[in-house]
Amino acid sequence: MIIKHAADVPAIPMTKPGFSGMQARFLLTADDGCPRYAMRLMEFAPGGHCSFHNHKEEHEIFILNGKGILKTDKESVIRAGDAILLMPCEFHQIVNTGTGMLKIICTVPLLPGKTGKETSPCL
Repeated sequence: MIIKHAADVPAIPMTKPGFSGMQARFLLTADDGCPRYAMRLMEFAPGGHCSFHNHKEEHEIFILNGKGILKTDKESVIRAGDAILLMPCEFHQIVNTGTGMLKIICTVPLLPGKTGKETSPCL
């Protein structure tokens, strides 16, 4: 068994192209012994966003607090309490449209050779 407090997990700024004002806390990953799924806490500052991207891993997302927009083939308003499923290779982007932090829990399956801190490109 592993118990961690999110505040004890370092926040890693996401600096990949197209990302701004976003950081990730890799709460539970293969490095912790997770066999199938990783859990990440993603934090978006006001106006922060990830790139419009896709990957082989599905996402299960839960919005903890804040509000924003989820862009896929359409735009959807997201807010605290929403649960979201993004399918493998589905293009997506999250943008914080609120005045406070947008915090989400994001889980991804651990594909072969992955730790949960990265994703696999769709070909």
